[in-house]
Order: sequence, then structure tokens, then C-alpha cells
Amino acid sequence: MGMNDTPSSERVHIGFFGRRNAGKSSVLNAVTGQDLAVVSEVKGTTTDPVYKAMELLPLGPVMMIDTPGIDDEGELGGLRIKKSYQVLNKTDVAVLVVDGCQGMAYEDRALLGRIQEKHIPCVIACNKADMDGPAANHGDSGNQGESAGKPQEAYPQSLPVIMVSALTGQGMDQLKECLAGLGKRQESGRRIVGDLLEPLDFAVLVVPIDKAAPKGRLILPQQQTIRDILEAGAVSIVLKEDGLAKALPALGKKPRIVITDSQVFGSVAKDTPEDILLTSFSILFARYKGNLGPLVKGAAALKHIGAGDKILISEGCTHHRQCNDIGTVKLPGWIRQYTGVEPEFHFTSGTGFPDDLSGYSLIVHCGGCMLNEREMKYRMECAEDQGIPMTNYGILIAYTQGILKRSLEPFPEIASLLG
Repeated sequence: MGMNDTPSSERVHIGFFGRRNAGKSSVLNAVTGQDLAVVSEVKGTTTDPVYKAMELLPLGPVMMIDTPGIDDEGELGGLRIKKSYQVLNKTDVAVLVVDGCQGMAYEDRALLGRIQEKHIPCVIACNKADMDGPAANHGDSGNQGESAGKPQEAYPQSLPVIMVSALTGQGMDQLKECLAGLGKRQESGRRIVGDLLEPLDFAVLVVPIDKAAPKGRLILPQQQTIRDILEAGAVSIVLKEDGLAKALPALGKKPRIVITDSQVFGSVAKDTPEDILLTSFSILFARYKGNLGPLVKGAAALKHIGAGDKILISEGCTHHRQCNDIGTVKLPGWIRQYTGVEPEFHFTSGTGFPDDLSGYSLIVHCGGCMLNEREMKYRMECAEDQGIPMTNYGILIAYTQGILKRSLEPFPEIASLLG
């Protein structure tokens, strides 16, 4: 897989934030050496977040995000500011671009507070260092200038502050090195399944043909799992669900693990001998993203669902709904069958995850393969903050079919959460 083929979810997301005309877009263009963002003397040129996948040396594959100004005005401006703040939910490294001729304003300070609340690594890029201004000296911006009638504030001492000029290129190499250092800290070192395998182990992947996937392609979690198996020096065997029973005795060697798509969990469990580990792509990716424990706990909340309780079923991507769609058709059916009651189902997809979750008794989320780790953690933290249990498709399916405990055998410390 080349740099340009790296999935969005696996890229370090670098967000550029700041007031209108601080030079966010110009600094982003200078860092990348490309005209990724529109630059204009007119305030508020960037009206929506702009995403661009690229390679940034010495860091590697990244997603660069240009955002609207955090000091925009009016009702429409307020919506743009909200969009900028929402970008924080999927930002791994933040760049706060400050107008070096004016220094930090209260809007900068407010955003910085939110960045620090979310524990996002951040660097302050003090732009227009080629120009004379009262804020051109690091840490000594004083109270020069005003924004919306409020005084400017000095740069915080706890964060790196780099004097840059988008016009002359001053400080750009230093900024890139800083971004690389902050981005490298985001690498978790976790594996999808490779840490469970020895070289030449067999890993059997049960992959139904997904009608929602483009013809001739495997969906992303399947591709990434195969890649991880290869990196472990093990052997991946990929087959459809109706071929598992015949294939296992024909392999000549007992597989170390069977990994299945959640939709066929029940039939695959019946065809997989008890002495072979069994799990699903959903469970593996929940562990990979660091969410498996809370999601397993969330599945147990299904025992307490009553008639009329609201359940949110949320997908991280958008695709054409099939007539037997898992999110809108199959999952509600399994939930009704397990609970024996009729809950009230609500559905969201893509970026449409609600801020207010207080009316829901349970959230069931997809595996989040198209969301980066920070976005998925944000959604889980929103649910946790509001006391709403949350699980994912695969874990809930295994739970409703009574095979979750078995499918967690590779992870005994997580299985113990079920009691």
C-alpha cells in the first residue's frame, strides 16, 4: 500500500485553527509546499473545513485540515465556528495559527482551552514574523490590539511557539519537525491480530460478499486485517461463509484463529471447533482502537431495554442502503428478538452524530473503520459523559446470539467483564 492509498482512518490528522486572516490557509500551504487551501485578503474565505490527504515528511501519511475562522460573525459565522470546533474531535495534532502582528486574542485562548481539555498535542504558529508588530516577540505579546473589544494575551509557556512567515518560509522547517514529533506520539503500537499469531500460523477469514462494497473489492477492515497477518509472517485464508465447514478439515493444519464478519457470526460459530479461537472483525477493531472493554460492557445494557426505549444506531460512513441493510434492518430485528419488546430506533450516518444523547437508552455504533481513533473516542466519551451505554455492531450481534464470551477468548481480560 503506497502513501496515497493509506486509509483516512490510519493517517495522522493535523488541524489548522485560528482567527480569520491570521494566515491559517497560507501557513498550511507553506508547510505542505502545495496550494491546498484558498488564500485571500478577504476575511472568512475558508467557509467549511477542507481535508487533504498527503505525505508530510518526516512524518508520513497525514490528513491536513483547514478550518473556518474562530472569530467569524453573525448566524452563519456561528455555524462556521461550530464546524471548526467539531474538527477538534478528529484532530490528532492541532496547529493554532496566531497573527504575529496582533498576538493571542480571547478567541485563540478559548480554542486553546478546548484543545487542552481534549488532550490534543498542539503547537502555536506565530505567523507574519517577517512583519513588525507588538506580538513578534515570543511570550511578549502584551495587551496590544483588540479583537471584538477584548485585550490580547501573551503566549502560554507550556506549549511550543514557533515564529513563522507564510510569505518568506521562515520557521516552516521547524514547524514541520515539531508536527512530526507530536504526530509520532500518536502511534499506538497496537496490532489488529498480528500479536496473536506466530509465523506460519493459519488465520481463516470468513468474508461474505458485501453488496454495499464496490464490486471486486474487500471492505477496509478485511484489507487491513490481511495486511496485519502478512506482517506477522502468518498465512491468511479467505473464504465465504458457506465454505468454512468443508475447508477446515482440508487445510491439513489446525488454524490458530477464525475471524468472521459479524453478520454470519452464528453459523460460523457452529462450524468452528471449540479448540480453535473465534472472533470477529468488529471485536478486533474495537481492541485496535482501544475501545473493546467499554463496548463489551455496553452490550450488556441490552438486558435492561424496555418497550419504547430509544436506541441510536449510528454508522461512521455513508453508503447506499440495501434492502436487508445491517444497520436499519438486521440489527433492529436481532434486538427485538433478544429483548422481546419494541424499542424506538433512531439512525445516523457519516458525521451526523448528535451532541445531545440524553434521550437514548443505548447506542449501537458500527466498527468505525472509516473514522480515526480520536473521532471514535470522542463519540464514546460523549456517551460516557452523558451516562449512555454504547456498544458496536459485532459485539452486540455476538451478545444477542450468546457467543460473545467465546468470541472474546483471545482476550481473557476483556471476557472477564461479562462476569
